Amino acid sequence: MARSDEVTVIKKYANRRLYNTGTSTYVTLENLAVMVKNNEDFVVQDAKTGEDITRSVLTQIIFEQENKGGQNMMPIAFLRQLIRFYGDQMQMVIPGYLEHSMSAFAKEQEAFRDQMSGAMTQTPMKIMEAQVRRNTEMFRKAMTMFNPFVASAMGEPEPGTGEHSANGLGGQTRDDDLKAMREQLQRMQERLEALDDKKDA
Repeated sequence: MARSDEVTVIKKYANRRLYNTGTSTYVTLENLAVMVKNNEDFVVQDAKTGEDITRSVLTQIIFEQENKGGQNMMPIAFLRQLIRFYGDQMQMVIPGYLEHSMSAFAKEQEAFRDQMSGAMTQTPMKIMEAQVRRNTEMFRKAMTMFNPFVASAMGEPEPGTGEHSANGLGGQTRDDDLKAMREQLQRMQERLEALDDKKDA
């Protein structure tokens, strides 16, 4: 498939066929998955209405990848929790959190791989714990930038997290980090509910 720095338009027809306007060929979801992996940017439009349906098509690609044997990346517990957030007050926070977390992980991917391959004194679990702590701290800082109210609801990092813990001065396990994150999200939800109550009063 042709490689281009421009955004390619993919047309989806009523018969569910996908047409790549850049290469003038019909493509499959598997072809689009390859384009994503090759960092080729594209948008998918309904051929009749021109509506942007990129999100739904990318979701279909994930569904297909998950159905391939041995390629499951979405834990059942995560999928259940994600479904629960639909319609919840926290729904507005989740997209930014997931996007920021994946972006941060992608930026540190090479360094993470180097640590995994060259670590002599650290176990893979300790490296993963440090990664979780860094992601939590980066998320808190990101929330401060685009929503000070939500950031204040999250408060300062819990003892044993952040830079001190990442340097080996804290004794938290990965479970403790996840628990702290859940508690932060709970506090955020309580603050949002309190704000709604004040508006209704």
